[in-house]
Amino acid sequence: MQTEVIVKKLHPSITNREFKLLIKPKGLDRRSKITALSEQLIKFCKKNKVDFFHLDNANTGLRNIYFYDTPGEDFRLNNIILRVRESRQNIWVDDYAEVTLKCRAHKMDHASNFDPTPQKKIKSRIRFKEEILRGDGLGTQRQIYSNNAILDAVPIDDLFDRTLSSANKFFPGLAKLAIDKKSPLRIVGGSTNKILEACLPLGNLVFGDGVQAHCDIAIWMKSAGDPIVGELAFSYRVNDENRAQAKAHKRADKFFKQLQIELADSLEIGSTKTALIYGKPE
Repeated sequence: MQTEVIVKKLHPSITNREFKLLIKPKGLDRRSKITALSEQLIKFCKKNKVDFFHLDNANTGLRNIYFYDTPGEDFRLNNIILRVRESRQNIWVDDYAEVTLKCRAHKMDHASNFDPTPQKKIKSRIRFKEEILRGDGLGTQRQIYSNNAILDAVPIDDLFDRTLSSANKFFPGLAKLAIDKKSPLRIVGGSTNKILEACLPLGNLVFGDGVQAHCDIAIWMKSAGDPIVGELAFSYRVNDENRAQAKAHKRADKFFKQLQIELADSLEIGSTKTALIYGKPE
């Protein structure tokens, strides 16, 4: 059953709102498909009187993405996600990776009860996100919440040595979970299961004063030319200046639900890209 969301004032814990729609993979390896989708979005914004500042010459970023978990998927069972993003320049992988630890749950208090904060000496960004997904039917939405610690530049050579204890050294909060400390840690789906992500910024959406969202499309591929799924997303920061802008937040919600109807033929069934990798719901 879908819940009709009426935004009054956002919870003070929320730092980001992210709206996500999965896109069918067929054709996403062709630039013409992305151009057509972008043009459809421009027309839709004009029709709905939402300002959209389109980026004509944005560059596509490439990254390798993979997830760590125990063989028994103890992280998933505890709503924990440990993700690595390696930036790429053509075929070359950078020496530093982005590492994110998050607890993602259906209830806000569940997500906030886990502390993803890394060791004090490690520089990080803490984000508590409201993630808005498509509900069971077109034109609906549901929320999940994620409590994130994002490490922007971890030397690849210093990543986890395939043991849970090595991850605990980065993130002390993991040691508090009821998981055998001697458990091995592995890349979900096997060591070669690295997703190639192509991410293209599309532009900025304006929903009201101080509520402007970055819009982009990310395509996950098994390899170049073999897309698994796409994700059209827009997101914005929530701060003290715009938290009470209920009208603008509600306008973003309405836009998200109407956009589903506009893109009905392109939408893929599912919840998140991560859930597809695990092969199980988030």
